Amino acid sequence: MSETLLKTPLHALHLELGARMVPFAGYDMPVQYPLGVLKEHLHTREQAGLFDVSHMGQIVLRGADAAKALESLVPVDIIDLPVGMQRYAMFTNEQGGILDDLMVANLGEDTLFLVVNAACKEQDLAHLQSHIGNRCEVQPLFEERALLALQGPAAVKVLERLAPEVAGMTFMQF
Repeated sequence: MSETLLKTPLHALHLELGARMVPFAGYDMPVQYPLGVLKEHLHTREQAGLFDVSHMGQIVLRGADAAKALESLVPVDIIDLPVGMQRYAMFTNEQGGILDDLMVANLGEDTLFLVVNAACKEQDLAHLQSHIGNRCEVQPLFEERALLALQGPAAVKVLERLAPEVAGMTFMQF
């Protein structure tokens, strides 16, 4: 029996642009466009490429204890993470083994934004809810919004055309 693949909010656009779609982490995702995977790869390595990563898990933690609660699950300083900055982290089990990696951003006002891997997002959500769900609000945003990644050495230059202030940003700042 085949399972129905989920679609990102940008699915129709991918089809319109001629993307070849393949199953990935339960989603129908673009693997390449008409130019071909080699040209896309080289363009991203030399300039910049825009990727739909909407299949990844987006989770918001809210509450006065959110940073302290999350810090109990990751071996990373979250309490002192400045507003407007993000940090790479990983969920660990009771023995210190890695369950999954994630990005943590401090949005301010006792709110953290997490991006977890697509294949693990349900397990990561369950891990958060079972371990810290009584200490802060855990809100999944799995189907509500798109998520884009602009990558490559010219990414800042590309984004500057729309938002000139990005030129002054530092690594891991948003």
